[in-house]
Amino acid sequence: MNAIPFAWRSLRRQPARAALGILGVAAVGALLFDMLLLSNGLVLSMRDMLDRAGFDLRVTATDALPGQGPRLPKGLATAQAIAALPTVQAAMALRFADATLEVPGRAPLESGFQGVGGAGIRPWTVLRGRELATAGDVLINENVARTLGVEPGATLRLRPTCAGNDSLPAQTVTVAGVAKLPFDTLTAATVIASMETMATACGGDDSGDADLIMVGSRPDAEGNAGSDAAARAIAAAVPELKVLTNEELVGRLERGGFSYFRQISTVLTTVTLSFAVLLITVLLTVSVNQRLGDIAALRALGFSRGRVVSDVLSESGLIVGIGGLLSLPLGWGLAQLLDVILKRIPGLPAEAHFFVFAGEAVALHIVLLAATAVAAALYPVWIVARLPIAATLRNEVVS
Repeated sequence: MNAIPFAWRSLRRQPARAALGILGVAAVGALLFDMLLLSNGLVLSMRDMLDRAGFDLRVTATDALPGQGPRLPKGLATAQAIAALPTVQAAMALRFADATLEVPGRAPLESGFQGVGGAGIRPWTVLRGRELATAGDVLINENVARTLGVEPGATLRLRPTCAGNDSLPAQTVTVAGVAKLPFDTLTAATVIASMETMATACGGDDSGDADLIMVGSRPDAEGNAGSDAAARAIAAAVPELKVLTNEELVGRLERGGFSYFRQISTVLTTVTLSFAVLLITVLLTVSVNQRLGDIAALRALGFSRGRVVSDVLSESGLIVGIGGLLSLPLGWGLAQLLDVILKRIPGLPAEAHFFVFAGEAVALHIVLLAATAVAAALYPVWIVARLPIAATLRNEVVS
């Protein structure tokens, strides 16, 4: 009989202790798996959201993150010039402001107000109604529709706050549709209009200026993303502006606030692995100490030192292996619950996730559990390897 079936029989002889070890490893492994997913989950989620929006470049006036720096003078004209470049598929200018929305019989609602300009890709999805078509059209998100009780075709009063000016008159706008926006938070109220409609509402203030230009590159001949080529072309066409790729944007976020989650994950992973090693070491040590007489008898019958050592290693491997397999679905289910809780953090996009399934996390999970199995077996293996056969058998007979 080889080592693994022999170790399995040893576990079956002590079902309560074996079950305790397997369940302990499953619980610890689930926490370990969640920490590995958390370490890079938000970064992967943000990268996926940026890619799905259809734009892989952001053009701003400075090195500040998009929307945080000064405006781009004549941003709409600049977006149209960028869109004409051979390496660019689409370019959309955005301008950000605030607005108060009013509907008879409802309390006023404070919302974000976005003006968009340029043809081509649109990052939002119209759920009901139609796209922006005529002057005075707006798109609203679900929070606005639910709070104010309006649907496509309805009208509402929009009082904008542009460049700090909150004394502008209210404008009557028509709800063209209800849209899903990729970077809206769970509680965000957002209104989108054309740049022309926004300029009219803002009293002609800086008409055509933009806070940000989003650019979608044209794929190369092999179908790969052409963001690098488009970035070089834009930098040559408008050298006074700054071009930021999705990878660079994600890198900045990863080095900034997102690094907190990686640090927390590292600390909790270390604690979790330490607990797993201690748990399995204690279980194996107790099991070995109770079977010292049996092990000495096997050595006397001709079992080599390497064979009994491999039995202990196999027993550790079985406990960790079975518990590790159980930990994957358990950890993924726990991750979904934790994700719902963490997504309540203010300012986080509704479509962002803290736990994103990744093959690299599974591979690292397996490696760490395998290392745990070996580390936990070191002390029991040391006991077995140094076991004095004659003295142990004599003690067994005397006791």
